[in-house]
Amino acid sequence: MLILLPPSEAKAVRHRGSALRWDTLSAPELTDARARVAQALVEVGTDEQAFRTLGVSPGLVEEVARNTRLMSAPTLTARELYTGVLYDALDLASLDAGSSRRASARLRVVSALYGAVRMSDRLAPYRLSMAVNLPGTGPLAAFWRPHLEPVLSAAAGRGLVVDCRSSTYAAAWTPSGSLAQRWVQVRVPGATHMAKHTRGLVARELCRRTEDPRRPEGLPELLAGRFSVDLHPPGRPGRPWVLDVQPA
Repeated sequence: MLILLPPSEAKAVRHRGSALRWDTLSAPELTDARARVAQALVEVGTDEQAFRTLGVSPGLVEEVARNTRLMSAPTLTARELYTGVLYDALDLASLDAGSSRRASARLRVVSALYGAVRMSDRLAPYRLSMAVNLPGTGPLAAFWRPHLEPVLSAAAGRGLVVDCRSSTYAAAWTPSGSLAQRWVQVRVPGATHMAKHTRGLVARELCRRTEDPRRPEGLPELLAGRFSVDLHPPGRPGRPWVLDVQPA
């Protein structure tokens, strides 16, 4: 099972520690693409139009400034770096040893800077959205698409793709071929805050469970004890199954 998560806008920071090393990250085939985005981001960060380019408020001076220090800033693991509603609900730190191992194997964060990362990857804090048209790379979702296709398809293998990403990050990779038949999009009716919280809880529950269904029809049974779920088949070929989820 491959569980796809979006990054958080806010990032934790550390004041001491090792700097970013591309060769330590998972999916080394993404190294060149990561370095290209990083270089473009550093260059944008020194421009007076950086806020406009990145689509952020001028009040986020320090967060934009961090982009210029990517290669020297102290790193954190992805499980420490990403914060906010979804990650609070996921609460990786409180998982037992077996669930933590499954989280390491099953979870991937899709990132505008790093492409796709495991929770153990050590990353430098940054501010960048997949919606950005970055000078030097162009629209980031389109830039990452061909790079992520082989990496995430291989990570999914013969299992399910459980997609907890927002539409902005879903645009960077869409499962295709036979894998599209095992692609399940988690949909949560209601406000954005509740949707993020519930997706975090769903990801956590799937990491807690030892079962690893190979067909979308197996997901509702795994989640039924904790959630109200309703699974809908794809509207047309190449589209995901949709799992409507609400806390029970």
